[in-house]
Order: sequence, then C-alpha cells, then structure tokens
Amino acid sequence: MSPTFCLSAQEIRERFLSHFEALGHVRVPSSSLIPTNDPTLLFTNAGMVQFKDVFTGKEEPSYRRATSVQKCIRISGKHNDLEKVGYTARHHTFFEMLGNFSFGDYFKREAIEWAWAFVTGVLGVDPEQIVVTVFGGGEGLPPDEEAEGIWKKVVGIPDDRVFRLGVADNFWSMGDTGPCGPCTEIHCWIGNGPPVLSRFGEEPEADGQGWVEIWNLVFMQFERLSDGRLTPLPRPCVDTGAGLERLAALSQGVVSNYDTDLLRPLVDVASRLAKKPYCGSLAPDDVSMRVIADHARAAAFLISEGIFPDKEGRSHVLRRIIRRAVRHGHRLGIGEPFLHLVAEEVVRIMGAAYPQLIERAPLIAEMTCQEEERFRATLERGLELIANNQEWIERDGRRVLPGKIAFKLYDTFGFPIDLQEVIGREQGFVVDREGYENELLRAKEKSAGSKIGDRAIEDVYHLVAKEVGESTFIGYDTDRSEDEVVALIKEGAMVQALHAGEEGELVVHRTPFYPEGGGQVGDRGRIYSKEGTLVVFDTKRIPNGIIIHRGKVKEGKITMGARVCLEVDADHRQAVRRSHSATHLLHWALRHVLGPTAMQKGSLVAPDRVRFDYAAPRAPSSEELLRIETLVNQKIWLNAPVQTEILPIQEAKARGAIALFEEKYGEVVRMLRITDDSIELCGGTHAKSTGEVGLFKVVSEGGIAAGVRRIEALTGRAALEHIQAMEKELTGIGLLLKVKPEEVKERIERLFAQLKEQERSLAKLQERLAKGKEQDFRALVQERDGYKVLGAVVGLGEAKALRDLADRLRDELGPSVVLLGTRTTDGRALLACSVSKELTSRFVASDLVRQAAALLGGGGGGRPDFAQAGANQAERLEEAVALVYALTK
Repeated sequence: MSPTFCLSAQEIRERFLSHFEALGHVRVPSSSLIPTNDPTLLFTNAGMVQFKDVFTGKEEPSYRRATSVQKCIRISGKHNDLEKVGYTARHHTFFEMLGNFSFGDYFKREAIEWAWAFVTGVLGVDPEQIVVTVFGGGEGLPPDEEAEGIWKKVVGIPDDRVFRLGVADNFWSMGDTGPCGPCTEIHCWIGNGPPVLSRFGEEPEADGQGWVEIWNLVFMQFERLSDGRLTPLPRPCVDTGAGLERLAALSQGVVSNYDTDLLRPLVDVASRLAKKPYCGSLAPDDVSMRVIADHARAAAFLISEGIFPDKEGRSHVLRRIIRRAVRHGHRLGIGEPFLHLVAEEVVRIMGAAYPQLIERAPLIAEMTCQEEERFRATLERGLELIANNQEWIERDGRRVLPGKIAFKLYDTFGFPIDLQEVIGREQGFVVDREGYENELLRAKEKSAGSKIGDRAIEDVYHLVAKEVGESTFIGYDTDRSEDEVVALIKEGAMVQALHAGEEGELVVHRTPFYPEGGGQVGDRGRIYSKEGTLVVFDTKRIPNGIIIHRGKVKEGKITMGARVCLEVDADHRQAVRRSHSATHLLHWALRHVLGPTAMQKGSLVAPDRVRFDYAAPRAPSSEELLRIETLVNQKIWLNAPVQTEILPIQEAKARGAIALFEEKYGEVVRMLRITDDSIELCGGTHAKSTGEVGLFKVVSEGGIAAGVRRIEALTGRAALEHIQAMEKELTGIGLLLKVKPEEVKERIERLFAQLKEQERSLAKLQERLAKGKEQDFRALVQERDGYKVLGAVVGLGEAKALRDLADRLRDELGPSVVLLGTRTTDGRALLACSVSKELTSRFVASDLVRQAAALLGGGGGGRPDFAQAGANQAERLEEAVALVYALTK
C-alpha cells in the first residue's frame, strides 16, 4: 500500500516546513554537522542538537516554536549504523531529520494532532497503515495515559493500533542528567498487501517490508537530577524527529530507502560504473552499490563542511567512509577512481537544498578522488599482506586474523577494522576484535590523547552566564569604554576582589576588547578603577556568550561592582587589524591563482604575522607563490577602503560573500568587502584601508595534513624587518664572495659549476690511475690449469675502491682468483679477495682472505665469491697478498 500522493524528497522537505510555519513555527536552517555547543558529540546526530542549549535553559531564543530539516551523521558511539549500511533497507551514515520543536509553548495534544495532520493529510497516508506507540511505564513512572488518551479520543485511533512500550523504546533522556520524558512514535506499514497488525514489533523482513517507525515525538517534562530523581520541568518542551529517507520511501511507494529519489540515482551511478545490474537484493554486488551510495553522501557533506581525510577524529571518520566505499567499488571490479563521480551526483540531487554542496563541488570532487587514489595505492598491498600472512589462529574450527596483525593493517596501511571484517567475510576468516582493541588501547595510551571536541565549559562560566547574561563587544569603532565589573573569577571560582599580583578573569556587560575568534587573537590592554589596575594579556569569548578579560593586577585591587575604564592597547589592536585584512587578501589571491578549491581551513591572525591553513589538492609552485604574494601587495598599494555591512546572511551570500567552513553564523551577519574581489563574512576587526597593511611577505608554505596546506606570512613592520634581515645576510655572503649582493647568485652558480667540473676531472683522474695500475698487474698474473691468480698491493687507500677494482680485475681475467691489498692514510691494511663463481667449489674467498689477514694480525670474512679483511699491521702487506699464489695451487 502507498500514500495517496507521490512526493519527491524536495517536496516533502518544503511541505513539512510550510506545514509547521503555518502553525506559528520559525523555519530554522540546518546547523552544521559539527556541533558547536556540545563537545561530547563528534557529529550532529539529531535535529534537537542545535537547540540543546535552549532545552537546558542556557540560551533564550527569540521564538518559542521552531521547525527544521537537519542534516545528521550517525557513525560513532551508541548511534553507529555503519556496520548495517547496505545490508538493510533503512540504515545510513548520513540522513536528514525533519523536526518541530516547542520551547515551553505547546505540548502533547498539539504535537500529536499536527503530526497526524501532516502524515495523513499532507503525505496522504491511509490511517489503516498506521500504528502508534506510547510510554507504558517503568522505573517507577506510570504509563503516559495523557498521550494515549489523545491518540484514542482526539485523533480517533482504534485501541488495537495503540501499543504501550517500556523505557528502552518510549522514554527519552538527554543524558545521565538533564531534560527527559516519555515519547510516542508513529509507525507505518511499508510493503505489498494490507498491513498485518500481528507482525508489529517484529523487525521488517530482509527486503524491508513491515512496520517502520517514521516519526518520534519526545515530550520533555522532567529534569533528571544527579541522584536519579525526576522532577517536573517548569516549562515542558517538545522535540520531534522524522527521517526524510523513510518518509520518501513511504510517499513514493517503495520498500527500500535506496529506491527513493534521494538514493536510487546514486545506486544507478555505481551500477553503471560497475557495469552490473542493480536488483535490490541482499546479494554482495547490490550491498556494495548501496554502501557506495550512502558513503558518497556522507563524504560529500563532510568535505563541504571542511572535514578532510586524515588520521584522527572527524577526519579519520571521513577517511574510513571513503575507504569503505572504495573497497566496495574494488569488489565490484571498478578499476579506476569513481567515488568523485558518485559525489557529483550527490551535489546534483541535493545542491538545491544545501547550496554549500554546489559552492564546494570542485573541492568535493578533488578530495574524494585524491583520497581514493591514495587508498588504491595501498589496497592491493594490504590484500597481499592478508593473503601472505602466516600468523593465523585456529579458533572453533575457523581461521582468525590475530589482533596484532589487524592493528598493523590499520595503523600502517590505513585499513579500518570493519573493512578487514568485510574482506574476512569474503575470504572466509574472522578478525580477532578483542586483540585488535587491546592493541589500539595500548597505542592510545602512548599518544597524547584524543583531540576530538572542545574543552568542556567550566561550571563557573555557567554560573556567571545565569547571573549576568551574555557580554556585548562594542569595539569596532572605539578602543575605550566604561562599565561595571559584574564578575571576577580566580582559579575556577567567583571572587569578590583580585589583589595586586593575582591573576584572574574579569567580566563586564559591554567591552571594547575583541575576544579571540575567527583566527584573530584577543585584545590586550588595561582595565583600571580608582582602586587598582588589571593588565589584560588575553580576551576570550566562552561558548555561552561571556567575554572574559584575562590578566594580572599590577597595583591595588579590582573589586566586584567597581566602575572601571577599559582601554585597549591601540598599537596591538592596529597591528592585528592590519594582519586580519591581509588574511582576507591572501584568501582571495590563493583562490585567484589556484582556483576555487583553495578554501580557507583555519588561520591565526597575530600583530606581526599570519598563519593561513587552506584546503588544496596540490602545492603551489614557487612561481605561483610569488604571484600570490604580489597580488596581495598590489591590493595594499591600491589603498582601497575596507568596507563592512550588517545584513541578513542570505543577502550577503547572494552578493557573493564567502562563509568559512567552521564558523557559526547567525541570521544577521557582518560582511567585509575589500574591493569587489574579496567579499567574506567576518566578525573581526580590520584596517580602514588596505594601505594600512604596509607590506606582505610570505616566509613559508607547506603541507600539514592530507589535503591541507599552510602559508606563514609577515605583515607591516615585521615584514620590513624580515626583508632587511635577509638583505643583511645577502650582503654578508657577498662580502665573503667578494661580489655585490646582486651578483651573489651568479657567483654561486659559477662556483657550483667549477665544483662539478673539478669532480668530473677527479673522477677521470682516478679512472686513469686505476687503469694504469691494472696495466702494471699483468706481470703479476700467474696462469694455472684453466684459471688465473693475481695478488697485488695497490695505492687506492679506500675500501670501496679496493672492492670495485678486485671485482673488475676478476671479470677481465676470466676464471680467476684476485687478492688485493692497500694501506690506508692512518697506516692500516685492507684486503679484498674476489673469486669467479665457477671456482668457489675449489677456492673460498673468505678462507683465502682470512689466512692472508692472519699474517697481519687481523681478520675478516665474507661470501665464497667475495670477502674482505682489515688489520692494524701493514708492514707485511706484500707478503700477505703474495700468499694467494701458494693457497691456490
């Protein structure tokens, strides 16, 4: 059975948002896949993540109702669907979550009625295809009879279509503490034929047919305390989530998400590249095509958000996803890089809903292709290592790959453990997971620890935020202001005063001090009152909106409630402004020279220097780097005005403004324009005109991670001082070479040419010397029955030359035994014996050289056909060498 209407995924997105907008909800754009308000999460995994601070009371929004379509990734922790991807009809790494939210506004009745109206009215689902679940009680809580009553009495669902489930299924918690409450779920029958109520509660069949949850409505009505007790929330909230992929399958009358317009085009690309039909079965080829489709979506979105394949954290997750997809492509027999082609289809399908995909399409293509080529270079080697591995374990009649071997494959060759298990299923072995985990744990203990996530927010900052609220930066147009001290913090605790010599943090409501952000360092300066002075050495904005001034009391004391003057270090601020404007010019110049895939990845804006990290598939040539530097300086010489505007973010983007990967922007943004070439969103402080930058000088460029490079540059006075220092060095070199500075390069080139010529002359001289020596050796050669013997002392004085000459003489003499000796510059003796291979059954080089060396009080050894020796007594060298004639009779 299928709904009355067949809607595309884009139509479902729009109808969902419009449905709730008409009910007074504010349409909120999807937040980033990288959570900014929860350091415990690797990725945004639900629609409510961007509203978490609202639900917990840390943030007060301007609206009480919201609706969104949130992009999500579940591939870590308890929300890890990676192993199931491709093997089921509905598991994904990347998916879209539709949701509506109430922040202390409406509650259960409205949420249920509006969800029912959307499913049956907007989607056109037959009520006979629907069952619902409610919380049936548990852990001391009664059943949610309120929700059950609404479904039965208000909506009119029959009793036999409402099921009570326990805590595991129908009670939601944000964590060990915090908001929690019962939930109710909407399930629909997907498949052929009429719904079968008796099958509710069973997993869908292998082909995906059965009862499928499409929407979860969470009612946050309790606060879970640290002792486990639940207390009622003063303002209950609603958080709902409906999977777009599942709604699309339901609306489009297909059993599998992979047959919807969101995923089937991607599967078809994989099918075409593999030159194999897609049948939608559980056959290995079909599984591989579904894996490729799913992973291409996740890879495209992660790269569009500035995540690039690497060894740690989110970057490692991306690498793992790409390499799993490549492995499945390899399984299908796709011999050339292909994932970028599937990612291009992702951009085509989803670019209208997520414009960042279109903006960064070239980068997505280049990064996926680059990582695939890198992995393909090692894939065959890894398969070969598994095939040639001799360290197998037999366990319960099965072959087991030891944990240490599995970890080596991961650590050295980049083979994720799940990929090894896929190969194992294909080749008939299992991986020792426990052994692998133990090896991984030992490696982690040796490392510096995880770099995932930001530092947890200190409890004291939460307390300050509740008491005084957010701080406001007012320093775009002023370096000085007055305000009242509203918080003082010392060693993680609020205090009433900071005294002379003490370090701490000071908070006011309004400050001219710019807090570190967007790569720009925080302002320095001083804050003083009638009682004392605090020297500020850094300024930061804590995630909950507080601006803290970190410093040390130079004299007197600073007290709570005191009226203070805040004075920014003007010279430091002006130098930072110059560097920040130079950073924007550098970003423009990079993109102008290297193309649109050169995107800013991070930066440090300091008073004297710029550190600029950017995504790029290749290194710029020295000529390109010089051109980039020249372009920046040309903009500086224009002395063009640096203009800022405050405007809605969509209007800014429509004007061509670039938004950086990892920055969080609101609905109203600050747009910076430096001529018509450089237009970016930026909240930092800047020069009034480009001429203030003075000078820009690149001092280094290099790679720092896969696909990420770094430019270090100096600005203003620091750039001039660098050039002057380089000139001083160049002048000094010129004095040594007795030429003018501008002639140094030519003089060094001549010296190198002379050196190479001398090396060639020396080599020819040594060759002539060796040949001359060889001619003298002819008289020393003794003919034997079918072979020749030569013993001679030569004046080479060096072991390698002696070895080479012995081998060359042996080759020229034919079947022969050659023993040569030489004296080193420090008076030692060296021997080298070379024997033709056909004579080694009669004369062994190591025996001959050992006996000759014994006359000199030394020893040696080697192979049957070549050996060497050394001794400290060189007086009897001629006698030792002549011994070869007696030993070879």
